[in-house]
Amino acid sequence: MEFRKVFDTIPEQFDRFRPRYSPALFADLIAYAAIGPDKTVLELGPGTGQATDPILTTGCDYHAIELGEHLYAKMQEKYGRFPNFHIVNADFITHDFGGQTFDLVYSAATIQWIPEETAFSKTFSLLRPGGVLAMMLTKGDYRTPNEALYEKIQQVYAAYFKPETSYAHGAFRYDSAVNYGYTDFEKREYHGQREFTAEEYVAFCGTHCDHLVIPEPYKTPFFSGLRNAVLEAGNRIVFNDTFVLYLAKKPIQS
Repeated sequence: MEFRKVFDTIPEQFDRFRPRYSPALFADLIAYAAIGPDKTVLELGPGTGQATDPILTTGCDYHAIELGEHLYAKMQEKYGRFPNFHIVNADFITHDFGGQTFDLVYSAATIQWIPEETAFSKTFSLLRPGGVLAMMLTKGDYRTPNEALYEKIQQVYAAYFKPETSYAHGAFRYDSAVNYGYTDFEKREYHGQREFTAEEYVAFCGTHCDHLVIPEPYKTPFFSGLRNAVLEAGNRIVFNDTFVLYLAKKPIQS
């Protein structure tokens, strides 16, 4: 199974344990792109809505495209009652938007699953002149809050983290947007913190694409090892989060 499709196998777990984003990030994004009832927005691969509420509740004409049929169903369940909510179950790479354009196209840890040329060329074509492309992701640091726990977890990874397919982290170049016509590229950072019990941490780790494809006999001792490490550390693990927001604009005049 493709990594970009593996999340669709765990919609409920994904909804509960994937991180949300900084309120300050959304406040800045909404102000920067002037999002409100008179604007049309497209979210790429919303999952189960980790980055949906703050944009949808501006009253904008919200649209989303979700590859996973179970994630799509979860989005319909959560947001279908909103009159400004629209979603299609389709692949962004091949979907025909029929000439529709948007004031904001945004991605929360999604655009990196799309080949660079398609990601930037297609989003550029979908944006109205002066429109904004926003790309966000979360970087979690659990080493700084507890170095000893971090080292124990690394031992578990060294022994049992043997996914069937490796995930090439960091291969997508967000700053390549400028090579496809975008201007005013910038990076902003925001900070937050999460805390998990051992069970919550294991469930969260079980939402990572490369963790989902660990085969037996490694999978069971891997997750047991993570659980035991956190239990021995007082049943608590803390993440210092950095929320990264990349912004770029389509020029008003090409």
